This record gives sequence, structure tokens and C-alpha cells, in this order.
Amino acid sequence: MNLFDLKDQVAIITGSSRGIGKSIALRMAEHGAKVVISSRKLDACSAVVAEIDALYGQGRAIAIPANISKKEDLEKLVAQTKAQWGRVDVLVCNAASNPYYGPKAGIADEQSRKILDNNIVANHWLINLCAPDMMARREGSIIIVSSIGGLRGSPVIGAYCISKAADMQLARNLAVEYGPYNVRVNCIAPGLIRTDFARALWEDEAMLAKRTETTPLRRIGEPDEIAGAAVYLASKAGSFMTGQSLVIDGGVTI
Repeated sequence: MNLFDLKDQVAIITGSSRGIGKSIALRMAEHGAKVVISSRKLDACSAVVAEIDALYGQGRAIAIPANISKKEDLEKLVAQTKAQWGRVDVLVCNAASNPYYGPKAGIADEQSRKILDNNIVANHWLINLCAPDMMARREGSIIIVSSIGGLRGSPVIGAYCISKAADMQLARNLAVEYGPYNVRVNCIAPGLIRTDFARALWEDEAMLAKRTETTPLRRIGEPDEIAGAAVYLASKAGSFMTGQSLVIDGGVTI
């Protein structure tokens, strides 16, 4: 048996119309999964579905738009997935927000609240919607895309870092709760990846130069370099891993 086979597994991936989420969706589809493409805009989701259809044949992907800040949207996301494919085997909580770039002293209350709500509370909601069925079947994988920001401080994305540290603890705590039911919960903690989401960091020439100079691989990462970890955590290859944060950062945190 191929340890990385995801044939007929149903995976919801939030924030999957671009960047890391899109790469995870494409690679999971490549390994046989049925994937749900979800972000706020239907057109962007449908474009990724069309790409997957062209690569792997029709019927392997569906688009279900959802705003992660709205619990009712997440309820519809899970309900429509189950109506289409009957279950959710893999959940990837990838969507996140970071509306502020600068020192913590300057962040507005509404910006701070948005970061905490979208990066922690929304994951809690979505996991609670998917986990009961996984526990009943005694099988499932939940993956939270965190960040190495959860392992260290930052002078410009401090609130985001705090939220990502909370995601790591969310995974650890839920791994303890769900482990007896054979449901695994893990984080992926990417370093700086060339995505639109992180554009403010890698387009800052001084910051990029400093980062690459202190990174053993001397470069930043690409979205597809995160996708393989998600396939691993979703598949039989990762069946004895839970409660962990898998750091993929070119060595920067060592």
C-alpha cells in the first residue's frame, strides 16, 4: 500500500483559492483525495476546481465559498460537503488573517480581534463541526496551518504570532482529547513563504535580505514546499503523529 495514498478521502481546505492552501489542495487531489476548495469568493474557488479537473479529471473537486469569520458560513461548508460526499476525512484549517503590520502598541482593537477570531476561534468552530463524525468513525486527520511566528516574537506581526502560538496549543490539546478516537490533530509551521499573504514581508528588500542571510538554505520557501507535509499528515504515512507542529522553514529557527 502506498503510504501517501489519499484515494477517496474527502478533504476540506480553507483558504485554498491561492497560496499554500491551493498547493495543498492540488497535491491532495494528485494523491487521490476529493477536495473542497473554499475561500470567500466563488469565482476564485471555481478557478482552482477547473485546474484540478484539467489535471486529474472531473469530480475530484468542488467549490464551496465561506467566510471563516462567520460561523454560519462554516456550518454551510461542512453541511454541503457532507451532502455532496457524505463525510469529511481530512480538515485543513489554512485560512488566516493579518490586517496589521507594525509594533503591537499601534494595533487597533478591531484589528487585534479580527486576528484572534479568524486565526483561533474560526479554527475552533470548524474543527468542532468536523470532529464528532471523525470520532464516531474512529478515523480522521485535522491539520492547522500555523507559522514559525508561533515559536518566536516579531516586531511587526506580533498579534499574528500570538494567534499562531495559540493554534499550536489548540492542536496539542485536541490531540489529547481526540487521540482515544484515533483522530489526529497537528500543525504545520511554515517559515516565510512566497505567497500574497506574506507579500509585505518578502517584498521588503531589507527584511528579505536579512532573512535569507540567516536562513541555512539561503532562500524563502514556495507554497508547494508546504503541500507535501499536509499530504503526509493526512495519509497513513503520518498515522502515528499527533499533537505536533511540523516546522518547515529552510532551517531559520535552528
